[in-house]
Amino acid sequence: MARATSTATVKRLSLEQARRVAIHAQGLARTAAQARPAVSVTMGHLQRVIDRIGLLQIDSVNVLARAHLLPAFSRLGPYDASLIDRASRGTPSRPRRLMESWAHVAAYVPPQTYQLLRFRLARNRDGYAAGVRERHPEIYDHVLGVVAEQGPITAGQMHTLLGHERGPKESWGWNWSVAKQVLEACFFSGELAVAHRTSQFERAYDLPERVLPAAQLAEPELDRADAHVQLVDIAARALGVGTVRCLSDYFRMSTAETAVAVGRLVEEGRLVPVEVAGWQRTTYLHAEARLPRSTQARALLAPFDPMVFERRRLAELFGMHYRIGIYTPAAQRTDGYYVLPFLLGSRFAGRTDLKADRRSGTLVVRTAFLQESGPPADVVAAELVTELVECAQWLGLDKIDLADDARGDLVGPVRRAL
Repeated sequence: MARATSTATVKRLSLEQARRVAIHAQGLARTAAQARPAVSVTMGHLQRVIDRIGLLQIDSVNVLARAHLLPAFSRLGPYDASLIDRASRGTPSRPRRLMESWAHVAAYVPPQTYQLLRFRLARNRDGYAAGVRERHPEIYDHVLGVVAEQGPITAGQMHTLLGHERGPKESWGWNWSVAKQVLEACFFSGELAVAHRTSQFERAYDLPERVLPAAQLAEPELDRADAHVQLVDIAARALGVGTVRCLSDYFRMSTAETAVAVGRLVEEGRLVPVEVAGWQRTTYLHAEARLPRSTQARALLAPFDPMVFERRRLAELFGMHYRIGIYTPAAQRTDGYYVLPFLLGSRFAGRTDLKADRRSGTLVVRTAFLQESGPPADVVAAELVTELVECAQWLGLDKIDLADDARGDLVGPVRRAL
């Protein structure tokens, strides 16, 4: 693998160059410096992934694995998923490395990024949380009191402590619905923080002073404009190359505020305006981005992986039109339910719908499609099966099988490769 070279002076990038920049920035390029660990994955390896991509989106769908677990697998290969749980918990002697926050959407972020997002907590405090408090003032105060006394506590545990049967969602009073509303409002406003997730993936809420380091709590809230600049810098470093729209989407900020932050970063030399062949919009290259002469990536990417967050970027940069499927009625799904893009080299070579059948110990391939203008089907299938073997190993599954009704133009080659 050729050594990466600096692109600080580049003013124009071909699509191929831009792809390599993006893959390298996301930690997916298998250069000598970025190969998957040859030994057991440690917390240090995981920390480097977190530092590189900046956040891990959280989603409850568990048809394959929880969304926040998959990006580390894509970059590190089989690893102990409990590392992320450990990273999201803390002790007085071992501060947590991840905090739950509303970032892209619900996501794990480093504590420093949680601080940058405090302006969003303040906005929610004056908006959503204020509305909940106004509707249920006594319940609001009581729930906070219970958390102070009993925390960390889940919504289910809170319901039990309130001692009332669950009522219908539209009912008023001491029921699950109102308690959950209050807990979520307090989380969104920063009055409560998430101490951890349970084995059932429920949030356990606690007081911020029992979750955040004291020094961090004592820090003044950063000016909103300055916070935007730092968040855009994180996004730009993670993406390598992108437009204002791409950068605003990473932490779900307005394009207007993002554009202002981009202007400041250009002035500071952190971002360099570039032209990317085929893109009709101004594009920005991060000052720390590197351009390898070639890329040997191979990875299955979660539908919620930062690499595929922004679908327009994915289409313009890689020519891939991608829909996850879980939000689409079954009859309208083109590629399947939980569809993972397959990255090979510097292109997306296919798409596959996977399911972990834990009862039978099988990784089930429900669809497999070849991406247009990619490598030959047999080449893609062989590489995909290699990745499926690693995925099954990571998930503790004994075998890989094609569903009886598996469909897609890559199914035959995958069957042969298996």
